[in-house]
Amino acid sequence: MELLAPAGNYAKLMTAFYFGADACYLGGKHLSLRSLSDNFTDEELRRAVEYAHARGKKVYVTVNIFAKNGDFAQIERFGKYLFEIGADAALVSDPGVIYCMKNAAPDLKLHLSTQANTTNLYAVRFWREQGLSRVVLARELSLREIAEIHAAVPDMEIEAFCHGAMCISYSGRCLLSDYLDGRQSNRGACVQACRWQYDIRKSGAGEDGGYLGVEEDERGTYFLNSKDLNLAAYLPQMEAAGVCSVKIEGRMKSEYYLATVVNAYRRALDEGYSERVEQELRNAAHRDYTTAYMLGENRKTVNYTDSQSKGDCEFIGTVLGRDGEYVCVEMRNRFRTGDTLEVLSPHVQGSFAVGEIVAPDRSLTDDAKLVQGIYRIQTKIPLEKGDILRRRRKN
Repeated sequence: MELLAPAGNYAKLMTAFYFGADACYLGGKHLSLRSLSDNFTDEELRRAVEYAHARGKKVYVTVNIFAKNGDFAQIERFGKYLFEIGADAALVSDPGVIYCMKNAAPDLKLHLSTQANTTNLYAVRFWREQGLSRVVLARELSLREIAEIHAAVPDMEIEAFCHGAMCISYSGRCLLSDYLDGRQSNRGACVQACRWQYDIRKSGAGEDGGYLGVEEDERGTYFLNSKDLNLAAYLPQMEAAGVCSVKIEGRMKSEYYLATVVNAYRRALDEGYSERVEQELRNAAHRDYTTAYMLGENRKTVNYTDSQSKGDCEFIGTVLGRDGEYVCVEMRNRFRTGDTLEVLSPHVQGSFAVGEIVAPDRSLTDDAKLVQGIYRIQTKIPLEKGDILRRRRKN
């Protein structure tokens, strides 16, 4: 199966490919459902496609807003541009966008976004007849239902989410953000209101005013906050059901999160699921995990206790390369002489105690505290550019 990763900007694209993704999905500066991530300029899109193709990878570009009349001149131009630069497909959800892009760039492959809420074989058959080559199924489907769809429409590629945050609403169609903050979720500006902790406010002023806590039960108040999807243990079953591409959510997540999750799923696909894979997925920030509906009906998908955990490890820095006997590290979180740092890498494993630290001004220090400063540290582990250093959190 293809391992498909999110890329919120160019640095994250390189991180995803370095840690083993076969393809990335990403968005331009407009027309995408993650307008709050950095996203890509037109020139960055061209560079991203060239970078991917030089490594035998693929790039899918999201054009998955629910469009209004005023969007279509831009959509037509963008479709032609994506075909010109060699994008491997555009991700679409709106029938009008599909119609426009097929006319603007007939040979550009179109993949149906999960926003289209595709939950049955007849819908998949319909979209195949419209010329789409892949469908991203709704997260609400089970393995059995996916297998039925694949058996009925075997020439349609099936993509399915395997990991990450889930909307509380059906396949992401939500109006909470629109009503509570004025930011339109279906136009790319979701404020993630489902993650908030809610209170009830008393009417009136004085002693009767103020806020009351909301408790759905004894566990807490996050009654709209979905658990995170984790299907690392079920990749063989997904492939057997007909899934050709497993998709990681998270264009707005950090480079460290992306590296951790992509690395874990790459190992699960290549070596099989193991406790090591599961431990790796606990090292990045996440909510309680769930298999959602992949195994059938499931009513235990809400994360009541908090917004999310910080994960078992803290991102310390990114390896930029070597300088003689030293490794150059761009610091992201403070570290000191004596700290034990773990290596996150697709090539090597290990950990080491920090010894001598050379500061950005070439002086010696025992405390690396300049954020994004370039520090030099010694280690015998053969680290390469792109590897990540992290520190295990204390319980």
